[in-house]
Order: sequence, then structure tokens, then C-alpha cells
Amino acid sequence: MNIHGWGKYPVVDAEMHTPSSNKDFSALFSTTKPSGMTLRGLGRSYGDSSLGQHMVSSRRLNHFLEFDAATGRLHCEAGVPLSDILSVFVPKGWFLPVTPGTQFVTVGGAIASDVHGKNHHVAGCFCEHVAHLDILLDAERIIRCSPHEHPDLFHATCGGMGLTGMIISAAIQLKPIKSAFIDQATFKAKNLEESLNLFETHASAPYSVAWIDCISGGQSLGRSLLMTGNHAADGPLTLSTKNRIGIPFNMPSELLNRHSIRAFNTLYYHRIRKNAVRSRVHYEPFFYPLDSIDDWNRMYGKNGFTQYQFAIPKTAGRKALAAILKTIVASGKGSFLAVLKAFGKENANLLSFPMEGYTLALDFKIEPDMFPLLDRLDAMVLEDGGRIYLTKDARMSPATFRIGYRAWEKFQGVRETYGAAGRFRSHQSTRLELD
Repeated sequence: MNIHGWGKYPVVDAEMHTPSSNKDFSALFSTTKPSGMTLRGLGRSYGDSSLGQHMVSSRRLNHFLEFDAATGRLHCEAGVPLSDILSVFVPKGWFLPVTPGTQFVTVGGAIASDVHGKNHHVAGCFCEHVAHLDILLDAERIIRCSPHEHPDLFHATCGGMGLTGMIISAAIQLKPIKSAFIDQATFKAKNLEESLNLFETHASAPYSVAWIDCISGGQSLGRSLLMTGNHAADGPLTLSTKNRIGIPFNMPSELLNRHSIRAFNTLYYHRIRKNAVRSRVHYEPFFYPLDSIDDWNRMYGKNGFTQYQFAIPKTAGRKALAAILKTIVASGKGSFLAVLKAFGKENANLLSFPMEGYTLALDFKIEPDMFPLLDRLDAMVLEDGGRIYLTKDARMSPATFRIGYRAWEKFQGVRETYGAAGRFRSHQSTRLELD
């Protein structure tokens, strides 16, 4: 069948397996093809990291195994979606310690990407709240690893894009909450300088993220809306009852152009009339605004899109971000889904994406002259000591990867040590010359 990631680019012809038990997973090793196995959760990684010729889905490994109500530690199978954790445990007063911008990813996928959220500056990545993992390496071996037990395998698996083995289960530390609602504040910034100043002013806020206008230049370059939030101290522990809407078909890609994006960005920015607005909102629209729209990736047309996300160190932050934004504005290919966040210190995981500084994520529809633009942005990001996010990537070169992820050789060594090299691979790992 033809399969793609969330960006709908690229599309591969693949064979899909969906085992329902550890025994079924083990049995697959006896029939493993020379091309190796590609591991996949809910398919929400944007590019080609979960694409391959022989794909193995964890969707049926979706059971809770154990929960300690006194400490909030959850042990579950890797195919459990984050949405299931929230549905069960928010009413009990527990929340995810770190969550990406969608709840429709699996625990295994969150670990493989070492996902970050709006609280990286205070809480780090998802895997910093994982107590241990159980990893299937072949038909005979399931290894438990943690920061203290097989730490080399743990730090390679966390952020390792599914290339070190099949994550079977994980123990995650949830965080206590007293309400399902978020006390949110929205601050209006006229330009990039004001936006970054606001990040520093509100550095102690538990959650922070900025929507940023990537098509306006001049005095309005980098104008943005910074949203901060904190779990409310009181209120109901209820789930959202709002119905989701959907996009039933691929939209004509011509609808997304510099004029329509400029109009959207102008309206979105000016919808906030005051310099600061405070409100109380449910956690779903705060953390997962796009989850309310089913198949929103169809907005970009049948050819799909790529999300370009990079991180740059804080020392290069203001000057580098301004130069990159000017390049994007000049191209006329600005995105209306553009997100700026501040990162805290990077962790010990070999291919984890965040570094202390800033990250910007933008969506670009697939069209021929888009790729040269991203190549230029790659060069600027690398010059400033940054890197590109593997979970969003669909076109990075091997050279760009190796410069951005300097621990890649150590990562390869761990794969060799545990027999994962060649056995677990993906379209992305082949493109990046890891396989």
C-alpha cells in the first residue's frame, strides 16, 4: 500500500504489519527482510522517519499495565496514545509531564522523538520523565534500560527515531493537577525584539509559546503573540466536550499563497486588541489547537507539505532569527502556522533535538522552488550552531545531519553494539546514510 507521514510527503509503497503482542513482534524477526523493519506509531511524524519497505505498527500494543495512584507513575505499552492517557488520568488529577502539539501520538513515538512542549525551559523533554523502557532487540531479547541500567541504549533510544529497537513498554512519571483548565495570558509583540524580550520577562511561566508572523517585514518583522500558561489552582477535572470539525478532501494548494497567508496573519495578529489579555481555557485548545480539526494536513493540497523546524543556541538567537526571518519574508513563502519557543538546556540523549536557545517551526507546501529555500535556511542554521528536527524532516542532507547532530557516530556505535543497525531502519535513516 502507499503510505506517508503527516506531511503527506514523501509517499512510499510499503508492506504493513500490525502485531498484537510481544510474541507476534518476536515472530516477525524470523521473516525479517534484508531491508530491515521500520517502526511506526500513529503516523504523526511529518516526514519519512516512520516510512520504509517493511513497516511494523505498534497500534495494538495499547494497554495500561500498572499505575501507582500515590506517586503518579504509569507503566504502559508503547502503542498507547497520549490522548488515552489524558482521557483516563486527567479526571483523576494527573497530566502529562511534557506534551507535543498533538495528543494523537503514541508513547513509543514520543520517546523515539524525545518530544518537547511548551515547557521545555522548565521541564525538558519527554524522556526526562521516563523511568525505564523495555526494548525488543530481536526474537530472543527484551532489554530493560534506564538512565542507570543499560544507559547507553537508553540515551540512544530516547530521540533515536526508532532505530535502536522496538519499544515495548515504558514507565512515565505523570504530574499532579487540580484542574483541567489553564490560566492563560496573551501578550502582543510588535516585532521580533519585543517577542524575545517577552520570553525573557516570562521565563518563569510554566508554559510559553509564540505564534509568529513570518510574512511581514520591515518594522513588523517577527511580530507575534506570546501565550503563557499555568495549570489552574482550582476547577473541574473534566474532559472537553467540543465536537471536532474535519477537512473532507485535499484543498487546492493554490489557495495558500503569499496574499492569503498575509491576510490570515494580519487578522490573527490584530484579533488581540490589548497588549495583554488573560483568560481561563481548557487544556485541549491551549496544548492542542489543531487537534480540533481532523485531517488538517489536507489544507496543503494533494502534494502535501513539510514542516521545517530548527533550533539555534541562545548566543546566536536574536541576530540569527532576524536573518532567517528576513530570508523567509523575502521568499514570499511564509507560513501561517509558525511557532516560536524558548528551549532550556539540552539533555544527554544522543539525537535529542532541543538545545538551550530558540526553536522556530513553519509549514511550507510542497512545490519545486521550496527546496532551494530550505537548503539556504539549512546553511544559515548550521552557521549559527543549530540543527534541524528529525521528527519533522523529509529532505535534510547527510552533511547537514552530521554537523547538527555531532553525537551521530556514538549513536551508530550503540546500534552496532546491540545489533540494531540494519535490523531497524527507515526511509530517513537511509537518506541520512545511517543505513
